Amino acid sequence: MRALILAAGRGSRMGPLTDAVPKCLVPLGGRPLLEWQMTALRTAGIDTIGVVRGYSAQALDGRGLVAFDNPRWADTNMVASLVCAATWLREQPAIVSYADIFYPTSAVAALVAAPGDIAITYDPDWLALWSQRFADPMSDAETFGLSGSRVVDIGRRTTSVDEICGQYMGLLKFTPVGWATVEAHLATLGPSRRDTLDMTSLLAGLIQAGHWVEGVPVPGPWGEIDNAEDVALYERWIADGRMRKAV
Repeated sequence: MRALILAAGRGSRMGPLTDAVPKCLVPLGGRPLLEWQMTALRTAGIDTIGVVRGYSAQALDGRGLVAFDNPRWADTNMVASLVCAATWLREQPAIVSYADIFYPTSAVAALVAAPGDIAITYDPDWLALWSQRFADPMSDAETFGLSGSRVVDIGRRTTSVDEICGQYMGLLKFTPVGWATVEAHLATLGPSRRDTLDMTSLLAGLIQAGHWVEGVPVPGPWGEIDNAEDVALYERWIADGRMRKAV
């Protein structure tokens, strides 16, 4: 099992925190966010980790990562960055991680053990976290529907908590068979659509086409970082001991 961290974007909503470095190098608890991800992955037994670079790519040199580059990072979305590592994804199974999240080793282990060729983690207790991050949790929440362990709905805006079984975390697994399914799906889309496709829309498209996406529940502590306020929230978690299991 390999792992791939998608770190091409700048994270402009972080303000001055990403003026000189990519979002994954923003410090959390005294160490870069990237180190939280690498620790969780390596503790779960994944030694070979790649990174897709873009903005301030040189800042990721010398970290023991296999580098892939998205030279069009400013004009494309996350799926285009994922495709930059297609050779890897064709060869053997891989965990794929967003660069702006942290998660415990148990989340990685659960995903490694999950059945299916495409699997994603989700937080069934999402409302507690979203209530801390947003004045109105529904302002950022998206649908997440399950039939057993199969994800049947993802990524639509909704005003109903009843349409949300959890929130997608940004941590995925593809086997080579699963990646072949993704490449076949992408081949049905035009170039401009592929360039602007985000990961949730990709997953929704696969689901709508009848492909199985396995949902893996992972209760916290985990988090995503969209802005400086998120950083401040998780720093408070560290201070009060809530983050001890996020290793």
